Amino acid sequence: MQQPAPGGRPEKDRSGAGSGAAISIRGVGKEYVGDGGRVRALLPTDLEIRPGEFVVLLGPSGCGKTTLLRMLGGLITPTEGSIVIGDRPLFAEGDTEPSRDALGSLGFVFQQATLLPWRRIWKNIALPLEVKRVSRKERRRRAAELAEMVGLAAFLDHYPRALSGGMQQRVAIARALIHNPSILLMDEPFGALDAMTRDRMNVMLQELWLETGKTVVLVTHSISEAVYLADRIVLLSQRPGRIQDIVEVDFPRPRPLEITKAPRFGEIAHHLREQLGEA
Repeated sequence: MQQPAPGGRPEKDRSGAGSGAAISIRGVGKEYVGDGGRVRALLPTDLEIRPGEFVVLLGPSGCGKTTLLRMLGGLITPTEGSIVIGDRPLFAEGDTEPSRDALGSLGFVFQQATLLPWRRIWKNIALPLEVKRVSRKERRRRAAELAEMVGLAAFLDHYPRALSGGMQQRVAIARALIHNPSILLMDEPFGALDAMTRDRMNVMLQELWLETGKTVVLVTHSISEAVYLADRIVLLSQRPGRIQDIVEVDFPRPRPLEITKAPRFGEIAHHLREQLGEA
């Protein structure tokens, strides 16, 4: 695992200097049309995310944060605007389908692990490689490597039913990383877990991020989780969603769980609660 630099950051340059943005969101909005008429979920939004940055999308239910994440993942088509992944357009203005070239840079972790119960853990992890017809030997090697990274090396030949909810989500994270994407998109992956397991998963995710240098965009309802994990917190307003605030979190890395008791941690959390109307 990489050692933190003098400022507490890993040696890998996360500034994005000279390499452009990992994700460029330009005037992206979303409107749904149904039997009840038109519903504006997200107002036109601009945001740049730097390579290797950990960004958290935070906001009340229905504010459009998951809609935005799913557009970044190519799962939903924007009503307007464009999304660029590195130097490759995912959606240009007016596109109805995402670019396959840009999709290859993305890994997605959903709220539920959605593992296949009849497949052993290593085969669940390696499923995307099987679809690409990678050899069994190479699939097993990559699955073992990622299982080691997420702390599941001893469970490669188990079935999902033998794993706890937190362990199953680790499998889902490993599966999302199996094709080595540069960007990991995560939609409340720990929301269904108990508080203690969620804390352990947050520590594991931070370690994994420091080790791999991936760009991460995480959706959460948890203010504490957002402050613990993020470089920047993008706070969205009530629907129709818009960027209400962007909060920089400059605690050094790696962050111990005890940092949640620090006065500055409490100040940031209080500011976010005030913005959300929860204070």
